[in-house]
Amino acid sequence: MADTQAPPIRPEFETKPGDAGHIGDVARPLSAWERISNITAVRRLFILLVLVSAWQAYAQFLDNPLMFPTFAEAMTALWDASVRGPLLERIWTSIRVLMMGYAAGIALAAVFTTIAVSTRVGTDFLSTLTAMFNPLPAIALLPLALLWFGLGIPSLIFVIIHSVLWAVALNTHGGFMSVSETLRMAGQNYGLRGLRYVAYILIPAAFPSILTGLKIGWAFAWRTLIAAELVFGVSSRSGGLGWFIFENRNQLETAYVFAGLFAVIIIGLLVESVVFRTVETHTVRKWGMQR
Repeated sequence: MADTQAPPIRPEFETKPGDAGHIGDVARPLSAWERISNITAVRRLFILLVLVSAWQAYAQFLDNPLMFPTFAEAMTALWDASVRGPLLERIWTSIRVLMMGYAAGIALAAVFTTIAVSTRVGTDFLSTLTAMFNPLPAIALLPLALLWFGLGIPSLIFVIIHSVLWAVALNTHGGFMSVSETLRMAGQNYGLRGLRYVAYILIPAAFPSILTGLKIGWAFAWRTLIAAELVFGVSSRSGGLGWFIFENRNQLETAYVFAGLFAVIIIGLLVESVVFRTVETHTVRKWGMQR
């Protein structure tokens, strides 16, 4: 029988931790500059200041207010048109028309989507119409709108509905189709049927897609309205924001043209950062569906 050799006995030892002070503090406090630069609003404000400085410098170098006014001149024109001019009235006219067309487009999109999720023929119907009309620019329907509805608000509402309808319907239908079978079966197990099933299961689960469609529809509607008003957006001597830009272009008031463009941008930023951001914070982010 072969001799078995016992494993060697290792001596016990104890190691004391060394001094790690020379390594440095891992969680060091941030400097004031690092804390400020981590704020998104500060970084965006810095970018805007750089762009404004470049604009001001180039306009002063060009020295031609008719072609390219300075930023200060554009801001002065914006203040003057808002306080003493018709800019606020024109903005309200555009927003009023926009809300009518936007609401009608959303209502039609809800009807089309309801038909599409109810039957297979409805799905084919919506898919066919979306493929046909979604790539068609709303402004291309302007001649027909003038022929059918005449010069005025109904024509504007028609082109706005076209720009809103297909984006909202397509995203809403896509959101409903992406709801998982687990959620569908959970709603059915709770006895939800009909409108309660749609309200408590389908809409919350598909709301990120619905909100995306509403954002896209708003952006399409806003720029379609401004473009349409640039062409014919005046009725009974009360035009909108696009007509304000067109008027000042004809009068060679370039600074006021930039003031109108600023108003378009500011309204778009306010709707995006206040209205839609508030809805997003209290819905999809609160529900943990979006980071």
